[in-house]
Amino acid sequence: MQVSILEQSVSVEGKPHSITIQESINLAIKAEQLGFKRFWVSEHHNHPTIVGSAPEVLMAAIATKTKKIRIGSAGIMLPHYAPFKIAEQFKVLEAIAPNRIDLGLGRAPGSDGRTALALNPNSREDSEQFPSNVRDLIAWVSNEKLLEGHPFRHLVAQPETKTNPEIWMLGTSNYGAQLAAYLGLPYCFAHFITDGQGMKNAIDLYKSEFRPNKNLKKPLVNVCLWALTANTEEEAKYLFSSRAAWKIGRNFGHLEPITDPDNAINIIYDNNWEEQYELMYNKSLVGEVKQTCEKISNLVQENEIDEIAILTWCHNEKSRIKSYELFADGFQLSSYNKLAKA
Repeated sequence: MQVSILEQSVSVEGKPHSITIQESINLAIKAEQLGFKRFWVSEHHNHPTIVGSAPEVLMAAIATKTKKIRIGSAGIMLPHYAPFKIAEQFKVLEAIAPNRIDLGLGRAPGSDGRTALALNPNSREDSEQFPSNVRDLIAWVSNEKLLEGHPFRHLVAQPETKTNPEIWMLGTSNYGAQLAAYLGLPYCFAHFITDGQGMKNAIDLYKSEFRPNKNLKKPLVNVCLWALTANTEEEAKYLFSSRAAWKIGRNFGHLEPITDPDNAINIIYDNNWEEQYELMYNKSLVGEVKQTCEKISNLVQENEIDEIAILTWCHNEKSRIKSYELFADGFQLSSYNKLAKA
């Protein structure tokens, strides 16, 4: 099983956003040292908690600081943009980091309706044209001609590169799974968004309808999980309270930077959210490292998943890095990479 990281550049109470972005870059460097396969960054807009708004820019910064790890978008929300421009951006990224770029695509806005309109006044129409826009983007990125009769058939996305970005389809529903299968793309299900709801159906549909092509001979499934570990279960649950308080508060319309665990626990008890907190924890992929890795491994085996990407929020950056270090050790990533190279 391949293990990667999804980074959302989460805003932390009292920390400047510039530091948050720098920590995303530093985490990518650490991820490479630990042996993670991919480092993906997300796209959100006008969001007070998730401040990673330009994955293609952040990817470029990470590319200059790393040498081996694959760098990707999870994802580029294509309805906001012209496919040709995205092709150009990712061809530039491919020139910076050959054979290391993943172009993950999503259809969801990653924002509210008003923000989506500000990004692209035609976003609703472009959302409806998503399949054909993905088709065109694949052609431009792969140095292939568009369909006969297409008005942009003779456009070439520059710069010319010997290698091409690896294109992924991201989703939380059967729509993305079916499109990925039809186009013969690798597919990533965002377990952390739905808490796994709909995952099995989407994966089964993707595998059953997958059409092989020259780039991908068989289905390739990645599942992105929210997970956190620590030396003890008690510590892990304590650290988890920051996200739990945020997530419960979000259900009541509160979106803000995550707070420290002590304050988060006070918020949970002051609002009588203890039952929701305990239920959320019991269903989570959170705990001491052996226990949590076993939970994840069981989920992977039961659903025949090829890769996972781990997303972790912590108020304390050292605790977040420690969690990834423990996962790298628990999944023996360094040993796996040594065997793969042998």
